[in-house]
Amino acid sequence: MSMIIRSTAMRATAVVASLAAAGLLSTSPAMASSRDSDGDGMPNRWEVNHELNPRVANARGNPDHDGLRNIGEYRHSTEPRDEDSDHDGHDDGDEVTDGLASTEETDADSDDDGIEDGDEDADKDGIDNEDEDDGDENCIGDDDDTDGDSVADEDENENGTDENESDTDEDGIEDGDEDGDEDGVDNEDEDDDVDEDGVDDDDDCDGADDDEDDDDDENED
Repeated sequence: MSMIIRSTAMRATAVVASLAAAGLLSTSPAMASSRDSDGDGMPNRWEVNHELNPRVANARGNPDHDGLRNIGEYRHSTEPRDEDSDHDGHDDGDEVTDGLASTEETDADSDDDGIEDGDEDADKDGIDNEDEDDGDENCIGDDDDTDGDSVADEDENENGTDENESDTDEDGIEDGDEDGDEDGVDNEDEDDDVDEDGVDDDDDCDGADDDEDDDDDENED
């Protein structure tokens, strides 16, 4: 009887070994975490952790509209549902594609000089990195305003205000209606016309369809 049990156990072990050799059996946590059910280049575990569908090929989706598709977010270790993963005021897509060695998409202060990347002017044209594309940025990709105080998250640090608090100093006046630098212009109006076309950048978006499909679950351009 014991010989039969040993023989059965040996056969089972041999079957498991052959499956593993053929790559049909995950034998380690690392292998399990690298499974990619939809074959879109992004592991199931990463997609689930970032609220994407691991059963639908969505590598070309861009739910945060930051100019960097999901597959790019995976490769650059950024957040597919946060347009500015390191919260330095400079969108992920811009940091990846601008070709500037002075900005890093996962480091808010890439050169460690005490100034966040978004507040620097890498090309010395008088416009901060974070404002370079504000004039021609599509409306769907317009800058986030988490606390709804009419000041873009990327500009809150310039005013010494909190992007998660609409009234940072609790004085009953929303941050956007205050004048942090005392220059006679409310915080919410500081960067209204970056492209100097005579039209406030916010007004450029009037009539735009803010409910545009984010192609999160489709494989299209």
